Amino acid sequence: MCGIIGAVAQRNVVPILLEGLRRLEYRGYDSAGLVVINKGLQRVRSTGRVAELAAQIGRQKTHGHLGIAHTRWATHGGPTEDNAHPHVSTNSIAVVHNGIIENHEALRTRLKSLGYDFASETDTEVIVHLIHFYYQASRDLLVAVRAAVAELQGAYAIGVVSAEAPHQLIAARRGSPLLIGVGIEENFIASDVSALLPVTQRVIYLEDGDIADIGLLGIRIFDAEGRPVERGEHVSELSADMAELGNYRHFMQKEIHEQPRAIADTLLAGVTTHSVLPGIFGPQAEDVLGKINGVRILACGTSFHAAKVAEYWIESLAGLPCRAEVASEYRYRNSVADPDTLILTLSQSGETRDTIDALIQAKKLGHKHSLAICNVPESALVRASELKFLTRAGPEIGVASTKAFTTQLVALFLLALVLGRLHGRVSVAQEKSWLDQLRELPGLVGQALALEPEISAWAERFADKHHALFLGRGAHYPIALEGALKLKEISYIHAEAYPAGELKHGPLALVDKDMPVVAVAPNDTLLEKLKSNLQEVRARGGELYVFADQDSHFSEQDGLHLLRLPSHAGPLSPIVHTVPLQLLAYHAALCKGTDVDKPRNLAKSVTVE
Repeated sequence: MCGIIGAVAQRNVVPILLEGLRRLEYRGYDSAGLVVINKGLQRVRSTGRVAELAAQIGRQKTHGHLGIAHTRWATHGGPTEDNAHPHVSTNSIAVVHNGIIENHEALRTRLKSLGYDFASETDTEVIVHLIHFYYQASRDLLVAVRAAVAELQGAYAIGVVSAEAPHQLIAARRGSPLLIGVGIEENFIASDVSALLPVTQRVIYLEDGDIADIGLLGIRIFDAEGRPVERGEHVSELSADMAELGNYRHFMQKEIHEQPRAIADTLLAGVTTHSVLPGIFGPQAEDVLGKINGVRILACGTSFHAAKVAEYWIESLAGLPCRAEVASEYRYRNSVADPDTLILTLSQSGETRDTIDALIQAKKLGHKHSLAICNVPESALVRASELKFLTRAGPEIGVASTKAFTTQLVALFLLALVLGRLHGRVSVAQEKSWLDQLRELPGLVGQALALEPEISAWAERFADKHHALFLGRGAHYPIALEGALKLKEISYIHAEAYPAGELKHGPLALVDKDMPVVAVAPNDTLLEKLKSNLQEVRARGGELYVFADQDSHFSEQDGLHLLRLPSHAGPLSPIVHTVPLQLLAYHAALCKGTDVDKPRNLAKSVTVE
């Protein structure tokens, strides 16, 4: 979603703000802008990329020691310069904002009656005028912000500066992530730690309702009740070069190829020589996981597909009922709660608004136990959960998730093993056997990556297509869902996925020579059933693209294109079969010339409902 960065320093902060915006581009945006204080407000905004904003700033020679900057993903109002952030009031106060203000219409009406003119269609502009209204009475920016945010309904993370306070940066958050970067006689704010890595790795995560008063030499933080509080300082494990492109053409390609290392690192964090210790999920994990009678997984998008795979693993290995639900739907239905069912949430960022709200709803309903599997330590989802497991994917810049997905799958399989042991379904010998297979996984993924040249050739045949169908069975049906999602996310080819057995119940009507059909075909107990389903496609003139295991008995023929992956990886096969589908989507997008890392209309971290 939208990105925020701000800085107060004894040096020109414009280069810091621009580099921060560049590192936030992956979140998705359609306009960008900044304000610095230099004998008043200097504002520059652009509906183009950050590079275009930087060119404007260079021409105008913008500079200052205090500033805020923003990348906007349009919600209220289109992607125009008038709607771009920062927004200003009477050329004296400026605001950047992530989130959605639900009562903005009522506030807008009131502020208009007080004489304020609105230059944009955004909900954000009510914030800056409201702060200005209270500032006129108090002449204290912190007091004005505190009074203004007390009237806001919805989610917000804001950065505020005033022309009359050239060394004061105010930050506040509720429902949207915001953190403080700590420097030496300079301090920063950002919506994502990656924006601050060139200047500091020392960060303070603000809690919901916090307001921070940030200067050159000090930081004061107040909670929702206005009481001074201390928030712990953390040193980020990320480094500036981890978010660099290197020799790859796109971040998505880089992250696809980082998966063997990311999987190995995730395993290293959770596996001993002979077993998976429950304690990897938290100090209370053994007691909690040993008592639960089921698992409900709440997730969105790609993470939901990982949850669907976990349904198969947890039920087969642990013998516990498991249900995956779309988080944005769960919180709005009348769910029957069982206090002894574990609520498991999945999120790459740990700031996905729908997933956080679903967890809050589950707790309200009476669920006692929660576990977050996440890629970002100290994220809101991790902090709100009783148990946690951190994947080791490293920063994921491309909007379309790749290595975060496969490391989530690894974490979920580890959880299934732990649950299986604690509930008496997995023996010591079986666990050791599974761990041996897990250790082979990075190598198997590496072998799948070696198919990239052949997959690239396949992708050329997709470039002129408008629709595609993905098929899978069992635990590979969610992988087909993920493959379809990747293709439509970045190539804009409409794609759908079905359990292969459902073809004859409707989707077969769509099959013709212009709709490629992609099949995930592992050498498992459902292979022969799948082959019969694929014959239904061939009989209707469909063109098949089959990803099969090395040891499956498929043969290439007219209308059936075949690529062989490594030998069948058993229950771990969904992880291996994910990789060629990622590569297919990537190379199809290259052929179509789309913006692979920043697909239209999408954002990396969806922090609004």
